[in-house]
Amino acid sequence: MVPGHEIAGHVVAVGKNVTNFKVGDHAGVGCFVDSCRKCKNCGETNGNYCDTGMVGTYNSKEKYSHCPGFNSEDATKHATTYGGYSQHIVVD
Repeated sequence: MVPGHEIAGHVVAVGKNVTNFKVGDHAGVGCFVDSCRKCKNCGETNGNYCDTGMVGTYNSKEKYSHCPGFNSEDATKHATTYGGYSQHIVVD
């Protein structure tokens, strides 16, 4: 784990449903990267107050099935977020 948040970088790839970014764009990531997306707070765009817990930029576990590192069979094997000084980060 490498502490760091408020990541700034360049987009190197985009998914098929991405409309706001293209390869080469500058992009920033705040101090949290995911949430359940289903609770009342997430529905009101307040994912940082997620009822089941947000996923932080560093030293958090990817705990939702829509996360790239999620492992439904073994919660101890969920991917860890490594922070803003990592080589890359996947952001939804």
